[in-house]
Amino acid sequence: MWERNYIYFYYRRDGQLDQKLKPLFKLARDNHFHIVDDPKHANIIVSVGGDGAFLQAVRTTGFRQDCLYTGITESDESGLYCDFDIDNFDTMLHTIQHKALEVRRFPTIDVQVNGETTFQCLNEVSIRSTIIKTMVMDVYIDHIHFETFRGDGLIVATPTGSTGYNKSTRGAVVDPKLSCFQVSEIASLNNNRYRTLGSSFILNKDRTLTLDVVQDGNDYPIIGLDNEAYSIRNIQNLTITLSNSVVKTVKLKHNSYWDRVKRTFL
Repeated sequence: MWERNYIYFYYRRDGQLDQKLKPLFKLARDNHFHIVDDPKHANIIVSVGGDGAFLQAVRTTGFRQDCLYTGITESDESGLYCDFDIDNFDTMLHTIQHKALEVRRFPTIDVQVNGETTFQCLNEVSIRSTIIKTMVMDVYIDHIHFETFRGDGLIVATPTGSTGYNKSTRGAVVDPKLSCFQVSEIASLNNNRYRTLGSSFILNKDRTLTLDVVQDGNDYPIIGLDNEAYSIRNIQNLTITLSNSVVKTVKLKHNSYWDRVKRTFL
């Protein structure tokens, strides 16, 4: 049986937080966990600092399939990826140690840029104009033309990412048990001459979404991958599919995704 007892802590290194985490490190060691300095040697990766830190931890460590991710916040605040806060770290250790452990499996998406480099995202990929000019993109679903988009950009979100940037553009909040991804518009241009769907739409796990950027002088958009921005020159197209990989996280009993959504937004 695989022993989940090698922990890597992902957090910003500063003196104040280091001091705050010392009791946590001691508690982990007292409970027979080994703290490692290299995430490659860990089978539990713990982020400290909220949802943003969790996304960075997953991305920085390469979307590991052979380990559990979990997040703790620095204070008593809600987090859609973080079940624990710094004051109930012992609860997290107890959860990991016992057979009652439940694991969430969050879908991710694969994003291929210009038919070459592929990136993985847990939250969303966004493509946005960097100049005061609308972007034009031909949108294909399973290689069949769906619409020509004109506006500030598009967001393609996973179910868990549906509560982030996607929600701020009036996209739907999606249950992460659904294997799907969602496309939402950023300030689309709709008039007698130009027309888009004008609402978000959701694609099943076996769909392929292709966004072809029309080369009209707006050829250097910003690509947002989760909470990182990439400026990639000469963007021609993005191909987006649901990944075969998932992110596995520790689940507290009686703390469902919808419980966390309620605490965060209602």
